[in-house]
Amino acid sequence: MHQGFGVVDQVFGFDISQMSSASANLVANNNSIDPSSIHGLFQQQQQQTAFNQDEKPQILNPGMISNQNQHQFVQNPAMLLPFSYSQLQEHHNSQHFSSPPPSKRLNSGPVGVNYVPKVFDSRPPELFLPRQHQQQQQNHQFQMLQQQQQQKQGMIMNQKMATDELVNQQQLQQATINPICQAAELIETGNPVHAQGILARLNHQLSLPIGKPYQRTAFYFKDALQLLLHSSNNSNLMDTACNLIFKIGAYKSFSEISPILQFANFTCNQVLLEAFEGSERIHIVDFDIGYGGQWASLMQELALKAGGAPSLKITAFASPSSHDELELGFTQENLRIFASEMNMPFELEILSLESLGSGSWPLPPCTSEKEVTAVNLPIGSFSNDPSTLPVVLRFVKQLSPKVVVSLDRGCDRSDLPFAHHVNHAIQSYSTLLESLDAVNVHPDALQKIERFLVQPGIEKLVLGRHRCPERTPPWRTLFLQSGFIPLTFSNFTESQAEYLVQRTPVRGFHVEKRQSSLVLCWQRMDLVSASAWRC
Repeated sequence: MHQGFGVVDQVFGFDISQMSSASANLVANNNSIDPSSIHGLFQQQQQQTAFNQDEKPQILNPGMISNQNQHQFVQNPAMLLPFSYSQLQEHHNSQHFSSPPPSKRLNSGPVGVNYVPKVFDSRPPELFLPRQHQQQQQNHQFQMLQQQQQQKQGMIMNQKMATDELVNQQQLQQATINPICQAAELIETGNPVHAQGILARLNHQLSLPIGKPYQRTAFYFKDALQLLLHSSNNSNLMDTACNLIFKIGAYKSFSEISPILQFANFTCNQVLLEAFEGSERIHIVDFDIGYGGQWASLMQELALKAGGAPSLKITAFASPSSHDELELGFTQENLRIFASEMNMPFELEILSLESLGSGSWPLPPCTSEKEVTAVNLPIGSFSNDPSTLPVVLRFVKQLSPKVVVSLDRGCDRSDLPFAHHVNHAIQSYSTLLESLDAVNVHPDALQKIERFLVQPGIEKLVLGRHRCPERTPPWRTLFLQSGFIPLTFSNFTESQAEYLVQRTPVRGFHVEKRQSSLVLCWQRMDLVSASAWRC
């Protein structure tokens, strides 16, 4: 597509469509226990126990001695092993002769009635650790709570700062865009002098296409309105050969860094391929041939068919006011060369769009029975003359094509007044530039894209709408009123379109399905939508 989103394919030298197991055996080498060694081990442990009892200081509570001996008895690992009768007898004898008699308790005197025994906390210091640990946990939880409260307060402050910054940005944006819309309204009401005064004051604020996306967009619309006031015939200068080279380079860069062209070409071509299944002769009526990159991609797919490539005929309608002969000649020659390399019978005819307004159709309503007709009808191709769309729809209706594919950039709103149309287009182009900035493209490449792609598209939109100020119904309403029926994209087309966009190395691009259309979005704003129709 050419109107603001032209296509350059790889046929022109551009590549567009490249669409432990460490678990060692844990063997513990469980050495078997020799029963004969148990006796010596038992004696050694009992001697050690007796030695400890001799040196252990006496404790006032005799029950504690008993409990202590029981505790040692349980902890003795030798007691966990089975013994024979002889071993048990030997153990009893050794216990009887080797253990000294228990020491007598110290008699501290008679115990009176009012005697209160002193209670000593005999627990070792280690037993106090849980209380200390509990206190440490409480302190830690308190500190964590303080940190969470501070973080929450910080998040609230950051959100407030972000909200305030967003509000300030919106206010600055409106302060820049509102004067442009006021100038457009003054031009619409026939007051060009006051409009020129507003635009002159904006020259100090918007002297160069620099800054944020909305500032650069505002600059281009300001220049377009000034061009509208100073241009006598409201026509663009013809392209020179050097200028054409720069434009092709800009399209190439745009197709490489943005998924817009790839999304648009793929969705439309996939619908056409499904409609052309089994056909030997294909006729495409195109209202936006651009540089022909879309059809070069289609030729590649058609050439892969098992039965051989079918013949392809393209009838392109172009307006002399928006298409230069040098550009059309370049497109025509390159498509012919590419078709020859594909061994595909090819024919290209270029007709004037203005010929449809005469009432005599340049094409017969009925074509060959073996020929399948399809129409490529982007809405942006009529931004130079919005009043032409109803006439074209009547012409397409009489062709009885098998399918009609269409694209909408979102900035073409001939159903709105001129000033509102300008405001809506500023928002749309700002979203486009914002998506380009997110890709971190080289500044030189971005400047060329804006100079040779974005700015001419804005000028064409402003000049064309001023030339045809009459409001028309929304384009979808016109399609329905003309007898067009929306078609649903196949599941394959939807999934492949989403996959294509997901390959973009920048987050923010996504595909949405709205009724019968597929929409490519940046963040929450539309970039381009594709739809298919039957009539």
